[in-house]
Order: sequence, then structure tokens, then C-alpha cells
Amino acid sequence: MAQPLTFFQTTFRDILDEMDECSWLFSNNPQSDFSRKSKLGFKKTLSIILSLASKSIPNELLDYFQCAQDIPSASAFVQPRNKLLSETLEFLFHEFNSRCNPCSTYKGFRLLAIDGSVLQIPINPEDKNSYFPNAERKKSYNQLHLNAMYDLLSHTYVDAFVEGQQVSNEQRALNRMVDRTNILSAIVLADRGYESYNCLAHIQEKGWKFLFRVKDGTGGITSGLDLPNTEEFDLCFHMHLTRKQTNEMKELLKDKNCYKRLTKDFDYLPVKNKKSIPVKPYFLPFRIVRFKLTDNTIETVLTNLDMEEFPPAELKKLYSRRWGIETSFRKLKYTIGLLHFHAKKVEYIYQEIFARMIMYNFTEMIISHVILENKSRKYAYQANFSTATHICRQYFRGNMSPPTVETLIARLILPIRPGRSVPRNLSPRKTTSFYYRVA
Repeated sequence: MAQPLTFFQTTFRDILDEMDECSWLFSNNPQSDFSRKSKLGFKKTLSIILSLASKSIPNELLDYFQCAQDIPSASAFVQPRNKLLSETLEFLFHEFNSRCNPCSTYKGFRLLAIDGSVLQIPINPEDKNSYFPNAERKKSYNQLHLNAMYDLLSHTYVDAFVEGQQVSNEQRALNRMVDRTNILSAIVLADRGYESYNCLAHIQEKGWKFLFRVKDGTGGITSGLDLPNTEEFDLCFHMHLTRKQTNEMKELLKDKNCYKRLTKDFDYLPVKNKKSIPVKPYFLPFRIVRFKLTDNTIETVLTNLDMEEFPPAELKKLYSRRWGIETSFRKLKYTIGLLHFHAKKVEYIYQEIFARMIMYNFTEMIISHVILENKSRKYAYQANFSTATHICRQYFRGNMSPPTVETLIARLILPIRPGRSVPRNLSPRKTTSFYYRVA
């Protein structure tokens, strides 16, 4: 069992060594940054950023250097950190994933959930992309929007895209992440905010499948279709999308379940074209399925999965897995520490976001290789992610051996209690000051 754990740690070190050999590629000033020998060189600075939790920088350095008398000061750490390009940790995130990410599948598909989460950052009126001024008795604040692609089977983040909340666009972020990945076969699961013909087309062009929850009423795709007024149905549509307004097309558009004229962004039709130039409508086949969740609630989903292999009961079960990305955000924020940043400038906050996601993946990968004993208990048990995160940080720093990591994670477990739910109360929050961090 120690072998996979050793592989993850060794892979990390190999990537850091390779990046260290060409550190100028990741530096703001390639000619001078990291050119001198220092206690906090390129590799050591990255290692510290990756191991940061939610404490103040002096306390983080005390932990990393195990309270040595000659630990560097907070200023000595901030200076080399500021030399790093904001994309450095993003590169490390993708490189680590490409070498270590497991590829568990469901009926031959990887299950990829896509969702977004808002991150509160220190107030900075100069950053217009994230700044929200005073309004209606609310204090000003800054927010970033984290768009993430999450593997529901391996419990790891596959891709991420971060932007200011003022300019965020979840559908555009989804298309970007879908287009740039090299995954061959996948099912994308997404909530109502992502429903658009453009997103569906990007997924179809990738050769993937989609399963989206959609609005059941006005403002969504279903509002432009003739659907039965029943609690449950499973209907196939062969939609032809166009921008044309010719007389011939206007006649075809009367069949709302087969033709749709688009006025918004759509990347697979020209924005303008002459009547004399023939442009075929874009063909997009899909199913719309409505099923009952409970006696009082119904849900509507849109998918291009095969009707025989994925009947409504299977779609209901499959879509319920999407909740995994919601719980991952909770772990990422409250356990890994994404709520507490050690920087104020956005470019350095970007570094910490990807560093936290790397540590999340590192922890989940190690947990997946720890065998939990099956005993006669009331509940099934799982690893305590909070405790496992602390253990994996120590292991990453080189303070624990693989057998010790395995033993501790297997001992410190929690019961799985399915069906629990708590309502969420969303409101803007201030970031925690550096002077009031947990010691």
C-alpha cells in the first residue's frame, strides 16, 4: 500500500525539480529572479505555498521549518513569492493531474461535474473585475469566481478557471474547460445556470455526453418547446439551430420542436451570412426527461445519452451524483483553507487557489489508496477528510512515512450518513484579517 503513496510524493518532487531547472519560465523577471542561491529558492518557495493552511505566514513558516531557530521571516518568503508568475501554480496543477489523476469510469464514461463558487478576497477598489462598491447599506467587497471541472469518481479537480465576479461567465468558462481538455469520453453534469445551446454544442463537438438540469418554465430551453403537461415524460428532439430569417426558414421555424432561431452567442454558426451563401443549420439531438423526485417535487433534465442504456430511473440516479462537486467546494473552502488567503493582490491569490486545489487532489488521491477495514457496524465508514488533510500536509513536507500515513488515515474515520441535508444561507462575507488567524 505504501507504493502508491510514495509515487504521489515522488511525482510531486520530480515536477518541482523539473520546474526548478527552468525557473526563468515561471518568473516575472527571467534575467534576474531566482538567479542567486538562497534558502528560499524557487523550489522551496513553491513547496511552502503548496503546504499553506489557514494560519498567518509566520506561523505557517514555523510549521514548515518545524520551529527551527533560523526560519526565514515573513518578508523573506513574500519576496520570492512575488517573483513567481500567477500561472505557475496553474501549470503545476495541470502537470500533477496529467501524471497522477486516476481515470475511473462509469459505463465507459468519466463523470465530470461543472460548477462555480464565489471566493471572498481582500478589498481592492483598483481591481474593477472583482470589486463591488457600496450599495443598499452593504459595505464594498471583492469577489472572485472559481469555475471548476470535478471528477465525481476519483474525487479530484480536473480543471479550473478563475475570473473576477464582475466579469464572470459560467457558460463561457464551461466551454473553455471542455475545449482544452484531452479527455476522450465523458459525461458532463451541470446545473440550471449552464443550460444553453452553445454549451451543449461544445460538448457535442468534443464527442462527449451531457446531462443538465434545466429550468422547467420560462427563461430556459424548455420554454421554447411544446412539452406535455404531465409529471413524467421522456421525449427525443432533433433540433436544427439557425440564424437565418428567410421565408423558407420562417416556415420551418413554426415547428418549435425541430427548428430554433438563435440570436445569442453560438460558436458553430456564422454571426452574419448572405442569403445567397447556403449555411446548413446546426444539428443538435437531445432528450428532455421529466421525473418525480418526491411526491411533491419534479425535476427536468436535458441529455444526449442513449434512451435504452440510460432510462429515466438511471438518469435520476446519475444526476444525483452531481452533488459531489458541492461537497468538494465545502471541503476545499473550510478544510483545505480556500476561505483564508495569505495575499492581497489578485495575481498571488490565483497562486493560492491552485495550490489549495493541488493539495485537495493530493489528499483525495492518498485517501483513495488507503484500505478501510470492513467491520460489523451500524454505518459504513469513510476517511475523516479534515484529519487526512493535516496528515497529508505533514507527509508532503516529509515529516511522515507512507506506512504511518496509511495507519493514521485508516484509524481516524467517520460514519457515512446518507440523506442528510441542511439549507444554505448565502451572503457576502468579509475575509479574515491576517491578525486574527487561528494559531
